[in-house]
Amino acid sequence: MKNELIPGLARTETYVTTQEMRARQLSADVFSTPAMIGLMERTCVELTEPHLAENEQTVGIHVDVRHLAATRIGQKVTVTAELLEVKGNKLRYAVSATNDQGVKIGDGTHRRAVINTTRFAKGTES
Repeated sequence: MKNELIPGLARTETYVTTQEMRARQLSADVFSTPAMIGLMERTCVELTEPHLAENEQTVGIHVDVRHLAATRIGQKVTVTAELLEVKGNKLRYAVSATNDQGVKIGDGTHRRAVINTTRFAKGTES
């Protein structure tokens, strides 16, 4: 990790919801909880990647998120991730999502671990 990976860094990304992101068990075309969490994780990854060494990546290790409101497929969702804490190789983020009508649809925390990709590929990363 580079020294500039510090609490307070934030990133906001806007995504268009697609049919692949729908809650398949429902008859209505609405955005699913797993898809929302996936976009939250993706935003955390994109926030962190510029601050990693060449042989480093992050992996998700914990998600604690609430899905607060429905969003129809085709709407835009804006996700914000803020790095709250760096402890060794462990990172903790605040995450939130809002739809294009200004409705907060999700929030919570996410944790990731920085790994050495060479050691991880060999199965020696802990």
